[in-house]
Amino acid sequence: MIPKFYIMKNIFILALILLSAGSADAQSKKLQKATFGNGCFWCSEAVFQRLNGVTSVRSGYEGGDVPNPTYEDVCTGSTGHAEVIEVTYDPQKIKYDELLEVFWKTHDPTTLNRQGADVGTQYRSVIFYHNDEQKAIAEKYKKELNASKAFGNPVVTAISKASAFYVAENYHQDYYNKNGNQPYCRAVILPKMEKLEKIFKAKLKP
Repeated sequence: MIPKFYIMKNIFILALILLSAGSADAQSKKLQKATFGNGCFWCSEAVFQRLNGVTSVRSGYEGGDVPNPTYEDVCTGSTGHAEVIEVTYDPQKIKYDELLEVFWKTHDPTTLNRQGADVGTQYRSVIFYHNDEQKAIAEKYKKELNASKAFGNPVVTAISKASAFYVAENYHQDYYNKNGNQPYCRAVILPKMEKLEKIFKAKLKP
């Protein structure tokens, strides 16, 4: 006969496991997604990975009309895709409009198909909204930026409904963290990270 103590202990352990699983599931349901295109996704990924409340960032392609594009396909500019990042975040820790603030202040939103030396439609400034609330917030924010002439020239960022997102090849993921000493990283991404640290220090992960 199994002692009552062991039965109760096993029931307690099982209850803890179920509670833990339920809590994790509830937490995942609270998470939301945001998708941005603001130049080379190596840069965007590095920036948004640092934000407190962001749980993951994936580099990929969106907004085109060719299924399952490769990096080489997108670089031709003929697929219609933009290099984008898909940001998963906890709205209890960081709001969508805060993500937008970082988005606009860490690239030049007045140049539609160019960011520095990176030229082409794949580098366009674009927000892919996932629901009507995101659309309204983004459109209102863009309107306010243009009304205040925040960037001097008009903000030309496109605001489009989210479509099929294709995850980029593995070697593009977590690029800056893996290749920080690469010339492009040091010349282009590092200054963005320094700017991020200066402007948004309070929003960054420890």
